[in-house]
Amino acid sequence: MDCAFPLEDSGNGPYRLLRAGRRRLVDQARADLRDPAAAQARRLRAILQASAGSAFGRAHGLDRVRDLAGLQAAVPVRRHAALQPWLDRVEDGERGVLTRDPVRLLVETSGTTGRPKRLPVTGPWEESFAAAQDLWLLGLVRAFEGVTRGRSLALVSAARHGRSRGGLPVGSNTGRILASQPWYVRLRDPVPAAVLALPPELKLYATLRFALPEPVHVLTTANPSTLLLLARRLAQWRAPLSQDLRDGTLRQGPAQALDPRARRALELRLRKVRPPAGAWTPAALWPLAAACCWVDGPAAYFAARLAEALGAPVPVHPVGLTASEGYFAVPLGPGWPGGVLHVGGHVLEVMDESGQARPAHQAEPGERLRLVVSTEAGLLRYDLEDLVEVVGRCEATPMVRFVGKAGRYLNRAGERVSEDQVARAAAAATARHRGPAPTGFTATAVQDPVPWLCVGVEGLPAAALPAWVAAFDEALQQANVEYRGRRATGRMDPPVAQALPEGTYAAWRARRLEAGAPDGQLKDPVIAVDDAEWTAVTGTPVAPRGGP
Repeated sequence: MDCAFPLEDSGNGPYRLLRAGRRRLVDQARADLRDPAAAQARRLRAILQASAGSAFGRAHGLDRVRDLAGLQAAVPVRRHAALQPWLDRVEDGERGVLTRDPVRLLVETSGTTGRPKRLPVTGPWEESFAAAQDLWLLGLVRAFEGVTRGRSLALVSAARHGRSRGGLPVGSNTGRILASQPWYVRLRDPVPAAVLALPPELKLYATLRFALPEPVHVLTTANPSTLLLLARRLAQWRAPLSQDLRDGTLRQGPAQALDPRARRALELRLRKVRPPAGAWTPAALWPLAAACCWVDGPAAYFAARLAEALGAPVPVHPVGLTASEGYFAVPLGPGWPGGVLHVGGHVLEVMDESGQARPAHQAEPGERLRLVVSTEAGLLRYDLEDLVEVVGRCEATPMVRFVGKAGRYLNRAGERVSEDQVARAAAAATARHRGPAPTGFTATAVQDPVPWLCVGVEGLPAAALPAWVAAFDEALQQANVEYRGRRATGRMDPPVAQALPEGTYAAWRARRLEAGAPDGQLKDPVIAVDDAEWTAVTGTPVAPRGGP
């Protein structure tokens, strides 16, 4: 897909008004997309200027670096673990470690089974992120005027939930984004900020209690499975929510566990209303103009379930390639496959399987590459471990979509099955099944002695599993030629579906939250690369091929 810069003057009234207030940003973004090399050189100078006087900068001689080639010679590509000693110093409260700019906050990543990472936030980094966010918002409003009406419900984690051992505040990036919005934007959210600090189930119940009486026109979160969970809880909690609506209270269901002082403060903002009649689906309860979330990679399966869960084909607008480390690719138009690289923000490189890195704006359509970033927060040549596919260009700048975490494969016989392939095969199997959709699934590879894939599935009746996994196998063979070859030659046996008890993924989610992961950003565990990951996700060993 190739396209011209889409944020032109024409559009609906709210878009034109919003664009007028951001004309300088839009003009700069258009110039950057037409000359990404110049944009990246400008951003590199700013990042080097902030990093040169830091401890990291002195250790790597950054005061002598003038261009990307110099940075590549001075700083090797590093994964998070290799940068951890520097990040530990930041967390201890030491100043000037990665950049001369003070660290305002540490944001936590969600992770899958490991310890959440904590990453620094600085003023210039926030400005870069906010510029990408503003461009995304312009694209959203231009495509869906209705999102500017009524209320906007954001399902995020708390902006602050603790402090590091050195005294720095710790929180989530999604909560930080919401908290950093102008006051008139925050007023559109019907949920008080205090709700975000509640335990997850209680938080979701309170969120629904505050949002139900309001005309919500847009839902925004990171992971589409969060929206699926919201839809399930609406049906499950209809009776207690109805009682709380009638009484003007927050006392039923999970809210029974609410601290009395917190309840009194929140109930001051509630009123008695008649519970909605008819279907309790998001689209029936609210005049939704759009839902915004991840749609690529492993999230694609869950995004495809949204129309059924929401109760109507609500347009789904992607949030782009964004993470706690930064904002890297922005969708500027509806229906975009991924987003265009934000070359006016962080410095972006891509790395092939041989480890050779080059400027990201030189990537060609069809390539699949790892993303390496240098940010205003001092993460220089940081391997994001994200695999992206180049799907076209906007002006002269590549458009990319997220494929999955690089290096996360199921690979017992050279099949190299990726997260993206598993998610797409599950989507194809579910579409063919035409029955209930799995609420969660995780695949792992077993060596026994001929390798095979075990797919744990929650939400399907046992009688449906054989047909579902057969369709999964067929779709995976179409997606992965190496897997197809190994199945055809008998080097891999057919996959087996293992039924997982209801509540398996809710329990996994609870464990991840207890470990410190922000609930608004939890990534679904589509694959488990080893037995330890499988057990951490499912809470049970892999059943033998003949069944438990």
